[in-house]
Amino acid sequence: MRRLSLLCATAFIAVTALAATSPAEAGFHVIRWHDTGFCQVWDEAFPTAPWPVHYTTMTHRQPSFERALAVKEMLMRKHYCTL
Repeated sequence: MRRLSLLCATAFIAVTALAATSPAEAGFHVIRWHDTGFCQVWDEAFPTAPWPVHYTTMTHRQPSFERALAVKEMLMRKHYCTL
């Protein structure tokens, strides 16, 4: 009985440590400000929304910052965004 309890406790600690070390599922969007046309990569992990609220979300959720930057560059080449 004691071995079973020790085994369960060890398994629980291992699963908890694995969950704590896995990366968070943060996503990124490219947003465009209405007044300037400037596009910016916005991190969903940031606890607040962009301010002021005069912006449009230009993309779906991107899995990484690098991917969001690539999409932003493509939007700039197509003249949807300004520098």
